[in-house]
Amino acid sequence: MNSSSSQVQKQDGKNLPSALKKVKELLQGKTPAVFLDYDGCLTHIVKDPDKAILTDGMRNTLQQLAAECPVAVVSGRDRANVEQLVQLNNLYYAGSHGFDISGPNNMHTEPGGAAAAIPALDKAQADLNERLNKIDGALVERKRYAIAVHYRNVAEEQVSEVLEATQDVLSKYKELKPGPGKKIMELKPNLDWHKGKAVHWLLEELNLKKSDIIPLYIGDDLTDEDAFAALQGKGVSILVGEHDEETAADYRLESVEEVQEFLIELTQYLKE
Repeated sequence: MNSSSSQVQKQDGKNLPSALKKVKELLQGKTPAVFLDYDGCLTHIVKDPDKAILTDGMRNTLQQLAAECPVAVVSGRDRANVEQLVQLNNLYYAGSHGFDISGPNNMHTEPGGAAAAIPALDKAQADLNERLNKIDGALVERKRYAIAVHYRNVAEEQVSEVLEATQDVLSKYKELKPGPGKKIMELKPNLDWHKGKAVHWLLEELNLKKSDIIPLYIGDDLTDEDAFAALQGKGVSILVGEHDEETAADYRLESVEEVQEFLIELTQYLKE
């Protein structure tokens, strides 16, 4: 199934069944290939992105799981940044929404063709810095293949000003497109590539598209919906946190703590 909106089935994010205590049911006797977002999934969302630090407990949980099955962190953060935060060499890392991927055995590739958008990103970054530097709380975060404009710490009456300025800058560059998130507006390469395509790329590259393997994706953000949609009918998608919107996910977990509990259950099941 492709991820076009006409074919993707969605349901109320508040009414999804919990994934806890359902590992055996979810896996259907297969080995999982586990994909996880970072912020809001492995760590709590915090005001300063640099302070979203992985706990030693979660790191240990990931390390033990990766000893039993393939594990990848799929993040909007730069790949080098999320790799440095997780600090585990037996995981795969897909940064910049999957434009930059690394992993064991010296894997490093940049599928999707995003390098061509770097000049436009450079110019847009300069424009945004000039437009937003006088708005308290506005943060322009440059990544290799994206720019994240954070407005979580902006006064409510100035949020529209931040969004309008960002949209205005975006309109100048046909090489870029918007990417909404939680209190974030991103400028990304205007290419047909996203987390869902990155997951399928990894499954293909790692020879995991087999009848005895089931992809399992856990994420909390709007950008994870592309992966949820891409796995419908082919895997298991788990939404983290409280959501009022419709989602393409199958199950839910309430918090980062429940994500860790679920991953521990998954590891124990695979060891049996």
